[in-house]
Amino acid sequence: METVYPQIVTSADMLKSTIQLEPLIEKLKSNHAKAVAITNSTLYGIMPFWHEMKKHHIHPIIGLTLNVQLDEKCVSLVIYAKNNNGYENILKISSSLETRELAELPKKWLEAYKDGIIAVYKGDKQFSKEALVELNDLFGIGNLYIGLERPNGIKQDIEDEIIAAAQQTSIKITVYHLSRYVQKEDAFAYEVLNAMDQSLKMTDRNRLKPTDDSFHVLTEIEWKEWFSDVPEWLENTRSMLEKCHVQLDKQAHIMPKFPLPAQENAKDYLRALCEEGLNIRLGKVTQKYKERLHYELQIINEMNYEDYFLIVQDFMKYAKRTGILTGPGRGSSASSLVAYSLFITDVDPLQYGLLFERFLNPERITMPDIDIDFADSRRMEVIRYVAEKYGKNYVSQIITFGTLSAKAVAREVARIFGFESSTLEAISSFIPNKNGITLKEAYAQSQKLREFIQTEEIRKKWFEVALALEGLPRNASTHAAGVVLSPIPLVDVVPIQMGHDDLFLTQWPMKEVEQAGLLKMDFLGLRNLTIIERILKIIHKNKSQSFSLATISFDDERTFRLLQNGDTTGVFQLESEGMRHSLKQIQPTKFEDIVAVNALYRPGPMESIPLYAKRKLGQLPVTYEHPVLQPILQETYGIIVYQEQIMQIASQMAGFTFGEADLLRRAVSKKNRDILQKERTHFVQKAIQLGHAEPAASSVYDLIVRFADYGFPKSHAVAYSVISYQMAFLKAHFPVAFYCALLSTATGNQEKINQLVMEMKQKGIPILPPSIFNSHTFFTVENDGVRFGLQAIKGVSHTFTQKLLQLRRNGARKWDDLFDLAADLSAIHFTRKNIEPLIKAGALDNFQEERSTLLATLDAAVKYAELVSPTEDTDLFEGNATHFGKSKYIRTDELPLMVKLQFEKEVLGQYFSEHPTVSKKKSIQQKVNNIWDILQSTRDGKVTVVGLIQDIKKIRTKKGESMAFVTIQDETGSISVTLFPEDYAKYNLLLEELAILVVEGKSERRNGRTQIIGKLVSL
Repeated sequence: METVYPQIVTSADMLKSTIQLEPLIEKLKSNHAKAVAITNSTLYGIMPFWHEMKKHHIHPIIGLTLNVQLDEKCVSLVIYAKNNNGYENILKISSSLETRELAELPKKWLEAYKDGIIAVYKGDKQFSKEALVELNDLFGIGNLYIGLERPNGIKQDIEDEIIAAAQQTSIKITVYHLSRYVQKEDAFAYEVLNAMDQSLKMTDRNRLKPTDDSFHVLTEIEWKEWFSDVPEWLENTRSMLEKCHVQLDKQAHIMPKFPLPAQENAKDYLRALCEEGLNIRLGKVTQKYKERLHYELQIINEMNYEDYFLIVQDFMKYAKRTGILTGPGRGSSASSLVAYSLFITDVDPLQYGLLFERFLNPERITMPDIDIDFADSRRMEVIRYVAEKYGKNYVSQIITFGTLSAKAVAREVARIFGFESSTLEAISSFIPNKNGITLKEAYAQSQKLREFIQTEEIRKKWFEVALALEGLPRNASTHAAGVVLSPIPLVDVVPIQMGHDDLFLTQWPMKEVEQAGLLKMDFLGLRNLTIIERILKIIHKNKSQSFSLATISFDDERTFRLLQNGDTTGVFQLESEGMRHSLKQIQPTKFEDIVAVNALYRPGPMESIPLYAKRKLGQLPVTYEHPVLQPILQETYGIIVYQEQIMQIASQMAGFTFGEADLLRRAVSKKNRDILQKERTHFVQKAIQLGHAEPAASSVYDLIVRFADYGFPKSHAVAYSVISYQMAFLKAHFPVAFYCALLSTATGNQEKINQLVMEMKQKGIPILPPSIFNSHTFFTVENDGVRFGLQAIKGVSHTFTQKLLQLRRNGARKWDDLFDLAADLSAIHFTRKNIEPLIKAGALDNFQEERSTLLATLDAAVKYAELVSPTEDTDLFEGNATHFGKSKYIRTDELPLMVKLQFEKEVLGQYFSEHPTVSKKKSIQQKVNNIWDILQSTRDGKVTVVGLIQDIKKIRTKKGESMAFVTIQDETGSISVTLFPEDYAKYNLLLEELAILVVEGKSERRNGRTQIIGKLVSL
């Protein structure tokens, strides 16, 4: 008897199974499985299941478990696709259920989609002969079966009754065994997963436990033994599954169509748009541009991608028309002149030597991939436009699945086991904070984790279960960028479900959607574009002259000076410490320098940055491996930086087409020894044919191999460097608007706000305190300075801010004191919780009273609000409470400076009025360095600083001696002071948080960061 498996639920059916494909296939092969059906409750996971089974020569069947509402009764069915028509109907059935979020499929829908489908009606306690007859009438003879199960081989009481019903209706019986885990011993891990699905602990009385413990994948022997008296049932199951044949091999591309009038064709329309756009871009189109445009269009036409470009240019046109900021390009699409002509990208590929073959290679047919960046706050507007234009049933976002990572599964299983919350925190700390770490790796690396597990049996069990559940899909969400567009209804090709914003979501992730042949497009949200958008709004609001990013000069002296100084806080891609240091080394003087540093600043290639800098500054000669390389590498001072340079070298040296050169680059980057040797022979022979000597050709080939996986796509580097340059330009020319937009974006990130405020103070840009009369929700520009936003005050609620601003907009009277404010806000909003942070932040200083007085009077003002305006709708004195008589201020002594500053720190995250170190600096005789100046300097040397201790980290050296890293801050910035054992022993008694120290020592750069080695420390 050939072993078949009619009902496997895989882990893709989230939290319903622990079965993953690899162990499943091992089990199936050991049991000589001939056929296996996936029967999840959705169509998650069917594509990888089908392909993996095919790869291991096991016949795969696509099934679905669902509930159907018949005339009188709701029944549970397993349906199988008998052929591709049935498979397409199963796509529609699953999509119908998931887009309408139905628990049962109406009978009439099943009637509509029954073609090509085989159904199995389970014979259990809910079995009804009437339902069986109704289903038989619906599916027809030979397409309906009864499924009988024997948990652990035990015959059910109802079996004889069902056999009689089957004989009376001539419906065949099949064996029914639902598998939710691979091995018998996985039963407990599945039970824990089941508790996770119910969000309950194992001890919870309301927990629904699995009905039995036999949901494992049966062995060949178990099948035979459990059903030894009814071999015909096993045979019926085998023949039923053998009838099912679905082909899911990679589909041809299903390209969407751009709507055009009947008399127009996409090819001519695209050419006309490109020629018109290029004329607008260049004014005068030279022969070189005409030839490149013709070449690109020719390849696009051969690949039948005209509609794709028309679709993209159309939604880009919409974005620009509605004022949505778009990026200059991303990835390889920036190397297309067609994309530039259509205003999809803003990078002229000929100006920067970008090669079209990096985008579309005529020698390697792949789907085009134009990724577009939008201001992240408005990205969804563009997606909605596409959905409206092409129809809701043709456009969908793409699903993505989150899995149980090592930390997540460890905590979740511990929670279900009922471990204390403090234990959960401890478990998290035992697992190293390393991306993608597994529990096995954590166990090997963490002694604390091993010790924790070995102390109790329950902990061993916990770890065993966590290992079993690690990596299982946990939740579904929407892919950050992917949108799929189809010329035919999506349900004909992929299963869909309801997503957000009234848009559909595919039930399959990116890879499977592309396997189905659909076109995926990436609509990416870029936060930096939102920041630029904000800066531009501020400029246009506060300046009379018009300003456009499109007209800025790319050789602006002030911008390059800012970059050379490493003054790049808030500048896209250039603000890390290491990147600032690289900019100071390279001293950029042209846009291409920014492109190069963006491309080089990655592990490996960044080792070339000092060489690039020295050659650029004339401190080292520029050398080339071979004269043929000079015109290609002279812009990067003889260093291979870009993938395009590798392609150009192969073209120049060995006569490769750019298409062949791109294939060579891809092949050698994999470092496969056989491929390397084969390509070497090919390259050297072609180079010799062009008259080059064998040693020279071999030497250049070695260079290509060395840099093949170092090279960065120049098209991407150029496009993203445009954003970097634009932000640097805005910072250099409109610093107030720049900082204001950045501060608003950073609301909630106190560390970032502090950094920006310190920079502004350093540059003499006024930062105005929060004020109930002048502040808005976020930071705003006011009199060439930036006014603090109310939402940046810790503890002030959003609803309070909205109410206050509403009163101001509606022309509320000018509040003379705290009691006026209380009466207008009403007791609903005027609460200690809302007002105390405002007082501490100085937002009520306009009342010309000491903050100590305002704090002392606050409770009286709250009572006043409760009396005169208990609710927003109740004003007992009709807007004039004066005749009732206000309470009086409770005047007290001024707050001590340090208390006032601590209050500011508490609610604003910083000392706003005056940093505590300022008065200390004035009181000492010696020359003191500002921390900002030390951080900006590229030279090491002796320094003296005054700093407030923010953080103390004490460690022991390998010899067991104590030392410390102390973070100190002055009004200009923060820096780390290292106290080695000898100095730590002298000064450790001075180290207390908030103590103000005078530190003398030496500044030095280490690992891209500036620190001070402390030698003399005093209070």
